[in-house]
Amino acid sequence: MSEIDAVNVQILTLLQEDGRMTNAKLAQRLGMSETPCWRRLKRLEESGIVEGYQANLNRRKLGLGVMAFVQLRCSEHDRDATSEFQRIVETTPNILSCHNTTGADDFLLIVVARDLDDYSAFVDNTLRCLPGVTSIRSNLSLKEMKASSKLPVSTPFVS
Repeated sequence: MSEIDAVNVQILTLLQEDGRMTNAKLAQRLGMSETPCWRRLKRLEESGIVEGYQANLNRRKLGLGVMAFVQLRCSEHDRDATSEFQRIVETTPNILSCHNTTGADDFLLIVVARDLDDYSAFVDNTLRCLPGVTSIRSNLSLKEMKASSKLPVSTPFVS
């Protein structure tokens, strides 16, 4: 799918608001019949623009009161070390996000933990064990002012 028109923008916007919206309700909100709406949604899914659906959970109500932004610097950048690093990051549930970045540090992670003791244990038992890590710097979130996974969608969009 190379172009997103105004109807697709509406579909994406509505689904970001309510990923459980039925096709019937989506079609109704768009003022179109169900079959063309379903086809558009399927094309958005098949093209990879819509990657999946998930519930948004409240981390604090699940007992995850600490959120840390962790900057890592690594000494090893060969294929094996990078593959092992990526494998560990991808399979560690406390790591919500990991980005390979420019600047002084190599990676920026978003990590959650129950409390400071739990975070300290996570640093000692997980982060310090990552291959090639030479520096770990943590910034703890004092107040989450905005948390969203909703992307700004507009038309025209050309990939």
